[in-house]
Amino acid sequence: MADRETALIVGAGAGLSAALARLCLKEGMQVALAARSASKIAPDLAKAGAKAYRCDASKREDVTRLFDQVIAELGVPDLAIYNASGRVRGPLTELDAAAVEQALLVSAYGGFLVGQRAARHMLEKGRGTILFTGASASVKGYAQSAPFAMGKFALRGLAQSMARELAPKNIHVAHFVIDGGIGRANDPRAAARGEDGMLDPDAIAQAYMDTYRQHRSAWAFEVDLRPWVEKF
Repeated sequence: MADRETALIVGAGAGLSAALARLCLKEGMQVALAARSASKIAPDLAKAGAKAYRCDASKREDVTRLFDQVIAELGVPDLAIYNASGRVRGPLTELDAAAVEQALLVSAYGGFLVGQRAARHMLEKGRGTILFTGASASVKGYAQSAPFAMGKFALRGLAQSMARELAPKNIHVAHFVIDGGIGRANDPRAAARGEDGMLDPDAIAQAYMDTYRQHRSAWAFEVDLRPWVEKF
């Protein structure tokens, strides 16, 4: 356990998180995947050695239990990735307040809980990397998408603050702006958008791994990823 790197991916699903898990496994890392539902963990990843954990990232007790379990079974994560987010769309005057609150809890507060817990253990270890997944909405708010922008703006601010505080302590914190749709198998949007009209999740995962492997004399804080045909 001590000889292998450990990656913790929170907010598991069939797209980016699955691609990240596959790449981490290929790199020889131990992989922990956390999601509110175990059904979101692809069976092939479990067969390949990834361990699944149930966790609602918006609940402090769930996040505490997650880290206790992962550390007991795999060790302190060398890499922690926060992919979870909540999204509510609609005209501002018609948004349900409770749904907006939950979206913010998942997108922003959950990022804080996971980031805080990861930082505590990584500081004890003396090193580590924490990566946050943002979106176009991290830097610009779109009409009828206020809750998503609120959550992603907050997550980006959290990442900035953490990076400034933790980088001098050998903890690399980085934020990714995923500016475009992430392609999935049999996604009807892909054909409509043309060649490379959507981001390849495996290509995104490689960018995350490259950032994780950066030498600390040249750490990146923010990485923007978008298809070459995407307007910005």
